[in-house]
Amino acid sequence: MYEYELQQMRTSDLIRRADHARLVREAARARRATRHEGGGDSAEHESHSRRFRRLRAARTA
Repeated sequence: MYEYELQQMRTSDLIRRADHARLVREAARARRATRHEGGGDSAEHESHSRRFRRLRAARTA
């Protein structure tokens, strides 16, 4: 009987973890969708990097 209870606890834990992972994926998908629906016309969304893009001189020998 003890093994059965452990198995039931393990099963419920796995189901709980799967539900949580599903919610996390749905939230990330919703954030991406709203970001893409907002439009890409603004300069705020053009760059994901905070570094300035600059041309570098070639290294000398």
